Amino acid sequence: MQSASDRHEYPAHWEADVVLRDGGTARIRPITVDDAERLVSFYEQVSDESKYYRFFAPYPRLSDKDVHRFTHHDFVDRVGLAATVGGEFIATVRYDRIGADGMAASAPADEAEVAFLVQDAHQGRGVASALLEHIAAVARERDIRRFAAEVLPANNKMIKVFTDAGYTQKRSFEDGVVRLEFGLEPTERSVAVQRAREQRAEAHSVGRLLAPGSVAVVGTGRSPGGVGRSVLGNLREAGFTGRLYAVNKAFPEDLKELDGVPAHRSVRDIAAPVDLAVVAVPAEQVPEAVIECGEHGVQGLVVLSAGYAESGPDGRERQRELVRHARAYGMRIIGPNAFGVINTSPEVRLNASLAPEMPRPGRIGLFAQSGAIGIALLSRLHRRGGGVTGVTGVSTFVSSGNRADVSGNDVLQYWYDDPDTDVALMYLESIGNPRKFTRLARRTAAAKPLVVVQGAGSAPQGHAVRATRLPHATVSALLRQAGVIRVDTITELVDAGLLLARQPLPTGPRVAILGNSESLGLLTYDACLSEGLRPLPPLDLTTEASAQDFHAALARALADETCDAVVVTAIPAIGERSPGDAALAEALRSAAAAAPAKPVLVVHVELGGLAMALSAATSTAPRAEAAPRARTDGPDDAQPVPTAVAAPEGTHLIPAYPAAERAVRALAEAVKYAQWRREAADAGKVPEYEDIDEKGAAELIGGLLARGQGLTLGTDETCELLGRYGIRTRRAMPAPTPDEAARAAAALGYPVALKATAPHLRHRADLGGVRLDVADEEQLRRSYAELTELFGRPEEIRPVVQAMAPRGVDTVVRAVIDPAAGAVLSFGLAGAASQLLGDMAHRLVPVTDREATSLIRSIRTAPLLFGWRGSTPVDTAALEELLLRVSRLVDDHPEVVAVTLEPVVVAPHGLSVLGASVRLAPPPARDDLGPRTLPTY
Repeated sequence: MQSASDRHEYPAHWEADVVLRDGGTARIRPITVDDAERLVSFYEQVSDESKYYRFFAPYPRLSDKDVHRFTHHDFVDRVGLAATVGGEFIATVRYDRIGADGMAASAPADEAEVAFLVQDAHQGRGVASALLEHIAAVARERDIRRFAAEVLPANNKMIKVFTDAGYTQKRSFEDGVVRLEFGLEPTERSVAVQRAREQRAEAHSVGRLLAPGSVAVVGTGRSPGGVGRSVLGNLREAGFTGRLYAVNKAFPEDLKELDGVPAHRSVRDIAAPVDLAVVAVPAEQVPEAVIECGEHGVQGLVVLSAGYAESGPDGRERQRELVRHARAYGMRIIGPNAFGVINTSPEVRLNASLAPEMPRPGRIGLFAQSGAIGIALLSRLHRRGGGVTGVTGVSTFVSSGNRADVSGNDVLQYWYDDPDTDVALMYLESIGNPRKFTRLARRTAAAKPLVVVQGAGSAPQGHAVRATRLPHATVSALLRQAGVIRVDTITELVDAGLLLARQPLPTGPRVAILGNSESLGLLTYDACLSEGLRPLPPLDLTTEASAQDFHAALARALADETCDAVVVTAIPAIGERSPGDAALAEALRSAAAAAPAKPVLVVHVELGGLAMALSAATSTAPRAEAAPRARTDGPDDAQPVPTAVAAPEGTHLIPAYPAAERAVRALAEAVKYAQWRREAADAGKVPEYEDIDEKGAAELIGGLLARGQGLTLGTDETCELLGRYGIRTRRAMPAPTPDEAARAAAALGYPVALKATAPHLRHRADLGGVRLDVADEEQLRRSYAELTELFGRPEEIRPVVQAMAPRGVDTVVRAVIDPAAGAVLSFGLAGAASQLLGDMAHRLVPVTDREATSLIRSIRTAPLLFGWRGSTPVDTAALEELLLRVSRLVDDHPEVVAVTLEPVVVAPHGLSVLGASVRLAPPPARDDLGPRTLPTY
């Protein structure tokens, strides 16, 4: 029976699924009194050496007293966590709070001893590192600030777990034992270590799904047709290099092969290991298939079956159960309701999807959520793959369906260091964790282009997403700041992807235009201006231009230091000197090859034959006979699949576009992305301010939150909290009567402002609820009478008196904690610009000095801050510092869920915060800064 101190509520929020170093999964949860048998069984499977390292002596078995001690916890001073696979323990960790004398203690003691034990069969999988992250988070939640661990010198693996974690440590050696002490506050190094481990683990987990050594198709039909039989056929036709198995419990017992593939009634009957199972059975049969796969040691599942969250509440619960069962066995899932996965690598050749043909091999990674979008992407790239000097194909393709487990974030982790992927294209109907996606996108975009179409409407029914209070345009802007190339349609997605996969990034916005059509050149020129590029005057080669003329003109343009990119326009020409398709292709290729540092694009009109014939100049794809042309409607049909031959090594493929606007839009995105890459190389820093009292602010916030779960602070409390971060506000003194107003004005000193602060009048000077530059008491009383006569009784309009601030530009600064995107800092001009026109700029917190500088320059009305039409420029340096201080406040204290400073009057020298509000709420138990954990939907 548990003692009184053992009866604390079970902390269910400590439960988490994690990805281990090898890509498998485990579940971490608190150890309870019901785990006695599991603990004993776990201990029996640990080697004598590991037991010796744990207890510093031979310890063959646990006594009843040990079992009781290791399973009875109060979840405050004594905590134990277990990592489980298949419901059984594979590792444990515990801490016991201790005092200065090293004996058991309670709060306020802030140190604890920590100890691990990992089954030998699971050592080297990163289990202890994951457990350390989670037990450290638990300890911080329980106000423990330091861990101490005693380790035998020979136990190098455990010493490495502690030393590699990145925490600030102190190490000593006494009585033959190494004693390690380390603080638990995250450091820059510990966060970097954690995220590097997260990337390796999640990338490996996706890699196991995309490059399996063996695949079983569960639900292969006995007769042709059907989903399972189609997938098996697609795997065979693609030439999958591993072992294939057909599985169906309805197979006759004497059936040994199906289409030349070994046939089995159950995955359990397969004698060899199975890396990936493609599940294509009705939803009600999926749980049985998952159990069979889990018990056989299958590493991952692609679930094509429908009937889950997309079908309603009952289906959503089936989906949750599916994920729970799969993760319990250490498996990851793509799906359910997925279209499948493709890997064109010659070493794999995996087509575990419903796509009847294998895409051409190439350097573009594709991700989509729905099957319909996946089909459209593959089809569009198949048609558009041909260019002036070759074709472009796919490296890997993932359609995640309901993305109940593996999501776009996981695939980004894989693509980040995938040597076969140069460009990532993603169609995201929803983003489950925008905060993490933005972080991963920023890192990925620094290495390779990431082009995204983001759904603008509500999430599909099968997708569970965190609700966001931010407008769609704001989320899009935040993605762009993370280096994401945001486009609106599949056509734009493919247009930008082909350019980025084939050509170098432009070094600037200057564009040379040349071709054999004056009107098409002018159309391209106008398109460049519309997209913010700087086009040079078009060069018209006339319709009589030969291939040599195109070559010479392109060579001159590429050699011109005043241009950063070249757009070649071409129309069909008739005449003796008009170039043939192949000749023009070779002319452009050879000229571009001589100056490979600048991008070249071709705009052609009704030149389907050109695209086909010119593609024969160079290519890196297999011959087109292996990939017949797909018929679809639309302008892309003018570009059939080209015949392909080997391209010279290092050749850049030149993309071709059927419209000038599409080519220029793709180029403009490349220009903006290249600029982001240059700026990202020096992102700036988050400055330190000596007058910030972080500890004092934390104590104040803790005391205020003790009053309730969430509250909007009063004026005095708001001023005090902001003051801890060096943000001074001009106090507004209540004036419920004319006499009170007079006394307040006397205390503040004339001139003053008299304001009505009722919600319908606040920040609405245009309604007449503000009187400025009130010079004396007589004028004050007259103004007071006017306000009450116009708007109502004092208790209705809530008048206040405030000292006058120097004249300047009225601005607004806001920070909000969004459930999906995280902490966001926003800036704009107060009044109509921000409220009516939505002219606000946004940055993710924490904001660096460079980001603060760009933030105030990002709004359309920014010229008003910099001396527009002869006005005096205001103190933008003071404004940048204010933004940085607000960012620090929100970043340091997640309990601060909303800050509004309005108006902030920015004068030529200094600024004045005239209005401020702060809202507090308890921080979330877990966020993207916490220990690694898989999402649960």
